[in-house]
Amino acid sequence: MDGGALHKISVAPMMDWTDRHCRFFLRQFSQHLLLHTEMITTGAILHGDYKRLLRFNSEEQPVALQLGGSNPNELSECARIGSDAGYCEINLNVGCPSSRVQEGRFGACLMKEPQLVGDCVDAMIAAVDIPITIKTRIGIDEQPEGPALENFINTVAQAGCKRFVIHARKALLQGLSPRENREVPPLNYPVVYEMKKRFSDIDVVINGGITDCDQGKIHLSYVDGIMFGRAAYQNCFMLSQVDNCFYGEDDPALSRHQIAQSMIPYIAHAIEEGIPLVAVTRHMLGLFHGVPGARLWRRNLSVMARNPDTTISLIEETLDSIPNTDQHTHESKKPVNTSS
Repeated sequence: MDGGALHKISVAPMMDWTDRHCRFFLRQFSQHLLLHTEMITTGAILHGDYKRLLRFNSEEQPVALQLGGSNPNELSECARIGSDAGYCEINLNVGCPSSRVQEGRFGACLMKEPQLVGDCVDAMIAAVDIPITIKTRIGIDEQPEGPALENFINTVAQAGCKRFVIHARKALLQGLSPRENREVPPLNYPVVYEMKKRFSDIDVVINGGITDCDQGKIHLSYVDGIMFGRAAYQNCFMLSQVDNCFYGEDDPALSRHQIAQSMIPYIAHAIEEGIPLVAVTRHMLGLFHGVPGARLWRRNLSVMARNPDTTISLIEETLDSIPNTDQHTHESKKPVNTSS
C-alpha cells in the first residue's frame, strides 16, 4: 500500500452534513483540506445504488470515503469500489456510538474487537493502493482510556494501518445519544498526545472540540494532524485561514461574498439536474456567522430557499443586502467546474 502524503488538516465525516454539496462548498475555503464523505455502510454500497452514493465532483478532491462495517470481505470489496470511484483514501469508522450502528456491529463498539478491526484493515490494504485509515475514540464505556487505546492501536497498526484519527473523548454506548456523546464525555487531549509518543512511526490525527486554527497550531506541537468537526460546518469561514496557517500559501483568502458568488454556477447546475435549491444552500448557513447580515442570510437560505419557485437570484439578492465587511479579497479565483 502506498501510504500517501499526510493531510495535516481535515474536516470530519458528519452524518447528514458532509454530502457532496457540502464538500463542494467547503472546498471553496481551502485547496488543501482533506474532506470526508458521510459514513456509508458496506450494505448500502453492496446492495444499493453505489454509483449514486459515491458520486462526487472532481473539485472536491482530496476527498476520503468513510466506510461503516465489520466484515473483512465486504470492506475489502467496498474499498476497491471506493478506490475505483476516485477517492484518495478509505477511512473505517470505529467511533460512531449510535445504537443502530452497534446493532450492525460496527462503529465505536469495535474498539472491543481490535483483532477484528485488524483483519478488516488487512483485507482492505490487500485490495487497494490508497491509504486505509481508522477514525476512533479514546475508549468506550468502562475501558481505561490510555491502556485501551494503546492496545487497540498496537493491534490494528500491526495489520498495516499507519494513520489513526482519534476523537479525544470516550464513547458511552449505553445511556447517551450520539449528540450527547459528542459533548458530555470530557475531552482528554493528553492521552492522544501520549499515543503519538508511544507510536512514533504512525500518524496520529486529533479530533474533538477544535474550533479554530490557533487551537490547531497548539495540537500540531504534539501530533501529526488535526481534524475539525462541527466548527467547520457551523462557522465555516474559519477554514479560509487553513491554507495560509498550515500550508504556507501567500494568497489572501476569498471574502464571504466571493465564496457565495463562487457557489452560484454550481447551484445553477444542480437546479438544472432537478436538485432542490435548499439541498445545497442548507450547507451554507454558517458563512456569515458572527458578522452583520448573518440572520438574514440564514433565514433566506433555509426558509425562502424551500419555496419551489425560488431561483438562484435569491443568493445574489441576499448578498446585495449584506455589507461586505471582509478586509481581504482575492481576484484570481480559478473557474468553478460544476460537472460531477
